Amino acid sequence: MSSSYGGTSAFDRLRARLDGQAYACEECGYVDEEGSWEAVTTGATVEYRRECPSCGTERVRKFRL
Repeated sequence: MSSSYGGTSAFDRLRARLDGQAYACEECGYVDEEGSWEAVTTGATVEYRRECPSCGTERVRKFRL
């Protein structure tokens, strides 16, 4: 990954990359410019989750390690 996204680990850099992209809810169209992705790992996968503050829809991006 590009070092321009900063962070000390690959997880930090990926979260910074996701946070750097505009987020528009697929359900209601709300554009959330201040939220952030939450990371959860099981050891075999990493899930980045983000909840729409308008309608509560959760978006998940899953990456297999």
